[in-house]
Amino acid sequence: MERSLLQRIKSGDKDAFRTFYNQQIDKTLRVAILITKNHELAKEATQETFIRVYRNLSSYDASKPFDPWFYRILTNECYRIMKKEAKISTQHAYIDPDIKDSSIKTDDYSELNEAIQSLNELYRIPIILKYLKGFSEREISTVLETNQNTIKSRLHKGRALLKNYLNDLEERGKKHV
Repeated sequence: MERSLLQRIKSGDKDAFRTFYNQQIDKTLRVAILITKNHELAKEATQETFIRVYRNLSSYDASKPFDPWFYRILTNECYRIMKKEAKISTQHAYIDPDIKDSSIKTDDYSELNEAIQSLNELYRIPIILKYLKGFSEREISTVLETNQNTIKSRLHKGRALLKNYLNDLEERGKKHV
């Protein structure tokens, strides 16, 4: 986030926060859907994230990058809401087929999305933050409040699991031809 916009928000400028919200809402919702695997839970997590950011912006350390701070709040909200939902309901979460990331080719999207969604959240969330959001391992460790070497290990294992999953899909596709 640009520093001037951040300063305006901190000074109570509601138009500046509205600008920030409009700039971030689509990306934030996409990440929340990838984490929660549920469009409605993702919308709730996204809404709560913006509320928490607005209320707690005074605690943000401007000497550090903003995005890891913001996405740590989003990730924590997703976890909190998924945990709450698990207690309330046993309904199965679903993948929203309308979610697309501009860095993924449309033809490859469904298989890649299926592969990412098949991962345990331990590997799925670091993969999303690294390859869909472009965060460094250090930033991911900040977001997830986990040791950087643990993140590297989870990314390595996640990539291997994705590769195996996609290879299995390809093999099954060849058998049906």
